[in-house]
Amino acid sequence: MAKQQAFGQEALQAKAAHRKMAKVIVATKNNKGKYAYKEVMVEQDNVQEYIQQNKS
Repeated sequence: MAKQQAFGQEALQAKAAHRKMAKVIVATKNNKGKYAYKEVMVEQDNVQEYIQQNKS
């Protein structure tokens, strides 16, 4: 059986709740010469912006 299609405000809210996310791992070198890694969950559309902002 097929699911029933929902229309209206409820459908828009459900669609907004299911955002596509991406895990971004940024490596930074600390004072001791070792690398530290930071993991962040970002919306898939904003990945490139986040990487450009956090480049060292």
